[in-house]
Amino acid sequence: MEYKVICKPSYSLLELKLKDGEEVLAEAGAMVYMKNVELKTEVKGGIFGGLKRALLGGETFFINRFVARGEGLLGLAPRYNGDIIRIPINGRLFAQSGAFLASTPDIEIDTKWGGTKTFFAGEGLFLLKLEGNGDVFLASFGGIEELEVDGSLIVDTGHIVAFEDGLEFDVRRVGGLKETLLSGEGLVAEFRGRGKVWIQTRSVGEYIGWISSLLPKRD
Repeated sequence: MEYKVICKPSYSLLELKLKDGEEVLAEAGAMVYMKNVELKTEVKGGIFGGLKRALLGGETFFINRFVARGEGLLGLAPRYNGDIIRIPINGRLFAQSGAFLASTPDIEIDTKWGGTKTFFAGEGLFLLKLEGNGDVFLASFGGIEELEVDGSLIVDTGHIVAFEDGLEFDVRRVGGLKETLLSGEGLVAEFRGRGKVWIQTRSVGEYIGWISSLLPKRD
């Protein structure tokens, strides 16, 4: 399977070239165009699995399976402005709710309860658990950058896209009470160990707050 991401990073679109019989899973509504590709809509993991993804993981209830019939061409795009990145998985990866765009068919998509420490700004108490051996394509608001953790790394919780299994993390205030209230930074996640973290260059929550500040106030 060949792929390329065009119109990076603000309005990214994923284009896949598929050989005959190759399959791709994608969230419902992501298809922009296709050629020589058959669409099959299913509930991956059954009704309960679909409900977990939709209600807890921020994903769509249905999953679309695209199967090439000959030399196939498929264009996919997320629901919002932003970037798309391919991450090869051989094991497990955790991602923020709503980040999944597409994957090869041997990737299992589930939700993980992470306790109160995963109460990220805008992400909630659940993370997506992506497991298997294959490729996953994640989307975010803003550009996506990969960071290496070797020891520790602090990331604003509103900018986390995904991180590798094996990294430990805690969510805490960025400083004392004054810094938390006045710095505009809010909560941060401190990752420890060795592995990769993917961050988004823009925060949905901060962007919504900025838009709201420009709206006319009612008397």
